[in-house]
Amino acid sequence: MSVLKIKKLRENAKIPFRATPGSAGMDLYACIDEPIAIAPQKIAVIPTGIAVGLESADYVALIYARSGLAVRHGIAPANCVGVVDSDYRGEVCVGLVNQTDVPFTVQPGDRIAQMVIAPVELPRIEVVDDLDDTERGAGGFGSTGV
Repeated sequence: MSVLKIKKLRENAKIPFRATPGSAGMDLYACIDEPIAIAPQKIAVIPTGIAVGLESADYVALIYARSGLAVRHGIAPANCVGVVDSDYRGEVCVGLVNQTDVPFTVQPGDRIAQMVIAPVELPRIEVVDDLDDTERGAGGFGSTGV
């Protein structure tokens, strides 16, 4: 991918960027006029003030937690990983969940998540009667040990 188009929907929106040359994700910022408190065990939808234009259906924008918010404060995307499809042109918003027992306040301009652009495999679907056997087989949760 050579170009990610970003449209500012509000004047105070911050354009995402990578904090270091080796960063896979671009920080997303809260585009809010006043602080938003997220009560314990509750979800708040935080706007970023931007829309994105991916080059084609071969790409997706994935919204991940910022590790510092998640580990230090228990604040992470409510859906674990947000998916911004290539044909979506609305505002990128981040649903944040407060997984702790204390309120957390998002301030205007806070970094709230990170966005990673990734390729999408678009396979042809084939319905079959059987799948190849594997050593694991249908072993699910915990089947390979702790």
